[in-house]
Amino acid sequence: MAKKTAAGNGKSLVIVESPAKARTISRYLGRDFMIEASIGHIRDLPQGAKEVPEQYKGEDWAYLGVNVKENFDPIYIIPPEKSKQVKKLKTLLKDAAELYLATDEDREGEAISWHLCQVLQPKVPVRRLVFHEITEEAILDSLQHPRQIDENLVRAQETRRILDRLYGYEVSPLLWRKVRPRLSAGRVQSVAVRLIVERERQRMAFVCATYWDLLGQFAKRTDEKFQATLVSADGRKIPSSRDFDAASGKLKDASCLLLDERAVQQLRQRLQTADFRVTKVEEKPYTSRPYPPFTTSTLQQEANRKFGFTARRTMQVAQSLYENGHITYMRTDSTNLATVAINAARDLVASQYGREFLPDQPRLYRTKVKNAQEAHEAIRPAGHPFDVPDALRSSLSAEEFRLYDLIWKRTIASQMADARGRRTTITVEGDGTVFQVSGKTIDFAGYLRAYVEGSDDPEAELADREAILPQVTVGEPLDCRGLEAKSHTTQPPSRYSEATLTRALEEMGIGRPSTYASIIDTILARKYVTKRANALIPTWVAFAVSQLLEAHLPRLVDYSFTAKMEDELDAISRGELAHLDYLKGFYFGNQTPGLKEQLAHKVDEIDARDVCRVLIGKPEGDSGPVYVRVGRFGPFLEQGDRRASIAEDVAPDELSLEKALELLSKSELGDEPLGHCPDTGKPVYLKTGRFGPYVQRGDADDKDKQNASLLKGMTPETLDIQTALKLLTLPRELGRHPESNEPVMVHNGRFGPYVKSGEETRSLPEQISPLDIALPQALELLAQPKARRGGAARKEPIKVFAESPVTKQEVKLLEGRYGPYVTDGQTNASLARGADPQQLTFEQALDLLAARAEKAPPKAAHKKATKKKTTAKKAPKKKAAKKKAAKKSAKRGEE
Repeated sequence: MAKKTAAGNGKSLVIVESPAKARTISRYLGRDFMIEASIGHIRDLPQGAKEVPEQYKGEDWAYLGVNVKENFDPIYIIPPEKSKQVKKLKTLLKDAAELYLATDEDREGEAISWHLCQVLQPKVPVRRLVFHEITEEAILDSLQHPRQIDENLVRAQETRRILDRLYGYEVSPLLWRKVRPRLSAGRVQSVAVRLIVERERQRMAFVCATYWDLLGQFAKRTDEKFQATLVSADGRKIPSSRDFDAASGKLKDASCLLLDERAVQQLRQRLQTADFRVTKVEEKPYTSRPYPPFTTSTLQQEANRKFGFTARRTMQVAQSLYENGHITYMRTDSTNLATVAINAARDLVASQYGREFLPDQPRLYRTKVKNAQEAHEAIRPAGHPFDVPDALRSSLSAEEFRLYDLIWKRTIASQMADARGRRTTITVEGDGTVFQVSGKTIDFAGYLRAYVEGSDDPEAELADREAILPQVTVGEPLDCRGLEAKSHTTQPPSRYSEATLTRALEEMGIGRPSTYASIIDTILARKYVTKRANALIPTWVAFAVSQLLEAHLPRLVDYSFTAKMEDELDAISRGELAHLDYLKGFYFGNQTPGLKEQLAHKVDEIDARDVCRVLIGKPEGDSGPVYVRVGRFGPFLEQGDRRASIAEDVAPDELSLEKALELLSKSELGDEPLGHCPDTGKPVYLKTGRFGPYVQRGDADDKDKQNASLLKGMTPETLDIQTALKLLTLPRELGRHPESNEPVMVHNGRFGPYVKSGEETRSLPEQISPLDIALPQALELLAQPKARRGGAARKEPIKVFAESPVTKQEVKLLEGRYGPYVTDGQTNASLARGADPQQLTFEQALDLLAARAEKAPPKAAHKKATKKKTTAKKAPKKKAAKKKAAKKSAKRGEE
């Protein structure tokens, strides 16, 4: 324990980042310690002009929050929301004998401790506590071995923060002027967007190829069967997908035999009477070694593959496990395990799986991290011996349990024996054709008994991984029981998912794994990327931004340059590189132009029309190329003077030249009216916009033109002038309500048709059309009790699960207007499109609810209390919320 001094009340003040971490640490420290949270960073750079201190507002560099003229001195401010906590910490420090700074052991944690010292100005001894797990042993050991704040780590964090600020605040305004307002650029995010765009370009350029082969069903005389694939015929190789050129769809090797359907059927017919025999049996042993323990990146990837967790969700759950003392620190690049952890894992291997699964020597994993000073332990269960997952099941949430179980298994498996087996290839020949099949037999499961990457059930996965072939001998005749002609189409490269993007960034050395979650959040929030299932799809805005940066600021999105920046930040953290020299070189230049020089005159040089158009293709003839142009109000097609809207749900690779020409032709047809309105004489057109087809009365330059969306179930092909005119009557008055004398109106709203009178609204049932409804039907609907949002009538749940660990209410699977969803009484979460509700498990339901709550945490009690407040009390809050939202939206991208 720390020695007491005569100052204050004799207690020592321990400051950590979060209340959860403070609660856990308080279990191990006695009454001589006060534990309080800083609640993250207490200081930061100003987020906008309003936050810049008055004395700097006249400076030409003030918008950066960094004095680029005087040693890149940052302006630090205490955000208003942190003032109360800072005041509390100062009050506690007045009565303290010592100050212990127990923030996380990485650069961010070191910087938080440094800022605390700068703001609190302690007059008592200050010590830095460092530990990578929150256990009693680790906490007490850190008290016995405190250190000082590492200035090199602080400088590295501050340099990164300044670097990201300069990049974001200097480059983002260029995007606002040349592409679209409120976009952001960032040192890592812009490179991540470029990666995703490049993958989509590969998909757009990809030319599919179709090829055929035969699948033969062969059997021994003992009736043991197996299938084999045709690999050559008449001495020529049958191609596979890798034999085709992605850009042309043609064979790379002309000697291959490309079969079409007719040729493969002829070959099939020829082989009906052929004699087949085994010509080769090749068996090779193999060894598979266990995966290293988790780093931040590999944990994010595996949680995404196994559970569908986003990177953000994985880090939140891992942080909770760490702060409650269940796992070691979750932001790490290291695969190293401490000796006590290795011993704990080996003990569990012997007791849980048997000594035959234990290698003779402990396994040691070497990390790829260059910065040894920050190469902490891998992510593993905290303490020793490790808590087995089942022992913690009752104290963890469903998500926490799943992630802890994953970390536990990976850690244990990393100290288990290799898996061993045999790979067998059988070659069968007959009438000039060669068929082959490969199989795999696992002789000893080794580490696979505990952990199989990408699988929740190692036992089931082991069974799936085995492909056992019958015993055959060379020369043995086989019966051909059937030949099936199979068609194959080559596939474009897969889009990035969160897991594969994380892996790509880490492999390229771009960014830090601990920041990947926030990077992915940013590119989704800025609408550079959308998600379809698990795939990340770039928007046309992402194409425009990438084109601008690649053409005019190529160094800023160069992969090797960005990776080198990480190496240089690491060098600063080790004290090998002066941070000021580095910042001067980046901003003002050294042997190469700096950021300032690269941006000079770009506003005048860049033609917005060039960077905001993407070539789709050039049709044959003289009609001119077809482009997608990114406009202020959305993307659209352009070919000369022709224009056409693009639906928002069309991915870039789905917009082929043929599809684009079809849309342009339809748009031209839209210039021919369906007919004319008998009341106004104006033409009525059928149009297609970003949100689908609609009708328009009046020409484009008519200030009084009127639009109306098509109703659900209507198609442009079947729409006539009479129906279009009816749509244009909406909203229409049906009459007056007999009790209130308010008009009764029928509308076609965003979520479907409804009737309204005064403040009362009711959705129309599917069988009633807003074009045909009469006043009596509307009054009947308005007289009915208002249904809960999401359905006119209460339906029986599809499934009822156990109680939610959060709300203590039953979790139910219900059918809503827009599809099935789960609810825990406070939060509703829709199922993914196409998901089978009957296959949904309780754990999956909890995951959906947690992900939804993360985006918009519900507070039912707060909502009820808010309803009771007067309008006068609400108004200031609304105003403040709007102000906060505006401030947030204006914030420029960093990283």
